Amino acid sequence: MSNIKRRDFIRITGTAALAGVAAGFPSLVLGAGRQVVVVGGGVGGCTAAKYLRKLDPSIKVILVEAEPKYHSCFLSNEYVSGERTMESLTFGYDGLAKHGVTVVNDRVTAIEPDKKQVRTAGGHRFSYDACIVSPGVDFKWEAIDGYSEKVADTIPHAWYGGPQTEILRRQVRAMPDGGVVAIVAPPNPFKCPPGPYERASQIAMYCKREKPRSKIMILDYKDAFTKQDLFIQGWSRLYGYGTNYSMIEWVSAAAGGKVEAVDPKAGTLIGLVDEFKADVINIIPPQKAGQIAFQADLVDGDWCPVDKKTFESTRHADIYVLGDASDAAHMPKSAYAANSQAKVCIAAIIARLNGMTIPADPSYVNTCYSILGEDYGISVAGVYRLDEERNMIVGIEGAGGLTPMDTAPQFLAREVTYAHSWFENLIHDMMG
Repeated sequence: MSNIKRRDFIRITGTAALAGVAAGFPSLVLGAGRQVVVVGGGVGGCTAAKYLRKLDPSIKVILVEAEPKYHSCFLSNEYVSGERTMESLTFGYDGLAKHGVTVVNDRVTAIEPDKKQVRTAGGHRFSYDACIVSPGVDFKWEAIDGYSEKVADTIPHAWYGGPQTEILRRQVRAMPDGGVVAIVAPPNPFKCPPGPYERASQIAMYCKREKPRSKIMILDYKDAFTKQDLFIQGWSRLYGYGTNYSMIEWVSAAAGGKVEAVDPKAGTLIGLVDEFKADVINIIPPQKAGQIAFQADLVDGDWCPVDKKTFESTRHADIYVLGDASDAAHMPKSAYAANSQAKVCIAAIIARLNGMTIPADPSYVNTCYSILGEDYGISVAGVYRLDEERNMIVGIEGAGGLTPMDTAPQFLAREVTYAHSWFENLIHDMMG
């Protein structure tokens, strides 16, 4: 049945999940006729599709994605500040085709667990032995009065890469010197936890150079955020945070930062305590699993419950949910986490389709970089294990960590270099 022993397969897939590397995978050549349908062409979906084919070329893999191009969200804040082009964030799916993945540019309208079938708006019907769903996040539009998908054309969320990010960049550039940018940061959990604060940093970097009398205000649903001490130290060093001349102001929920409504015509945000006027408003709404997850009955509340050992849905057998849409606590909802989860998931699927034992003790990793200014980067890394009894992913004590506080400038500059390498490597690993 196989040209590789079971213990070797388990060792290989376990290593893949831990290290997140592309090189060095031998391929399994197993039984034919199995088909996996992947819904969603983001980090989780692409990684799963590519590695399914690399590890077991006998499996037919169909990836269905509505957009013809992938627009990276991670590091897209560099586009807002002018440090990066949109072309550098945009990728076709040709790389997956070279691995033998069939890429279908269409929108999935239904996943039918009873028939084990995926249907699309274009009239396709794809049967599956396993279906991987990686739809990303959708917004709770109703959470902020006056905000909607239509209003987002003029008050962008810029939380998906591509056109929304372009709107925000144009508006920041059109703002007069001395103008105010207001960023509404969402409540937990949400995609890319450092994102709103990196965005404020990147806009401040641009304004420091081009519009030095301007101000960036973060209105937050929360009283704390990830890497907070490192962000505040960076803002203090670069943008005068905590002084009367600070370019960045963070308003916590306790200080009145929670926004309840927006008046798009007046350009006003209405908070619990005050109203805030801004020249540019960027609302990042509260979030939930992507729409198809709700249509397919994969959610419990806002997110999709899964078996953390395999990422198989606990609501429907043979459907696996990856990335931001899954309830993979305690991993953050990040691109790198989705990449790591995809490898754990496909190891389980290949094992199941070939009658092998699902790899025990999967490991998961996450890394994330934030660029606060020129030659000023910070990072966080985490290594996780499965607590099978509680079906939870938990951090391994002593593994991972943060950029140290009070780090010397040369190390912060090196973090920027690492961030750019991290971006290139992750893109290559998912679809190159």
